[in-house]
Amino acid sequence: MTPLVGVLALQGDYAEHEYALASRGVTTRRIKRPADLVGIDGLVLPGGESTTMLKLLAIQELEQPLAAAIEQGLPTFATCAGVILLARSVVEPEQRSLGLLDLDVARNGYGRQIYSGTFDLEVESCRGFESPMRGVFIRAPRVLAAGPSCEVLARRDGDPVLFRQGAILGACFHPELEPQHQVVDSFVASVCAFAAEEQIDEHLARR
Repeated sequence: MTPLVGVLALQGDYAEHEYALASRGVTTRRIKRPADLVGIDGLVLPGGESTTMLKLLAIQELEQPLAAAIEQGLPTFATCAGVILLARSVVEPEQRSLGLLDLDVARNGYGRQIYSGTFDLEVESCRGFESPMRGVFIRAPRVLAAGPSCEVLARRDGDPVLFRQGAILGACFHPELEPQHQVVDSFVASVCAFAAEEQIDEHLARR
């Protein structure tokens, strides 16, 4: 059975995530209302404008159901603005967030658009990823502090930029914009494992 990944599609680069997942044989569904969350095996929170996303989540009454699904262990992949949405605190300027990632972040922490680009990353050893790794940073958030619940997987000049907390995989950069990026592959693997486990549980429940 092909896993189904929901991609938050209120604003941002959700189409790029859809393409990256489709190239790996993963079916996607655009998440725009609470009912869209039913039956998915994974969730993507894409890059974009986090303040706009927060407003649209409230309008669509999607914030609480989305947070509940993540808290229940749904494999979740957050990139750029998605990380801001999940962080425990956000500054520059300060704004509300869902508080599900043990991170303090600064919006646009690496500077304006002219400072965007592709950068080499330092991969933490024994964390499931391999060097070399590069990341596309576009007005990216900067992690000011990472709490003990958040496992740092890769850094840019010492700053945490790739991290895992439970079933959440977060990146300050955009792995979906590079072909065959290992970070996207890792998320797909977690979704497939989750979907397989759900199938087993469903089978056992029917016996």
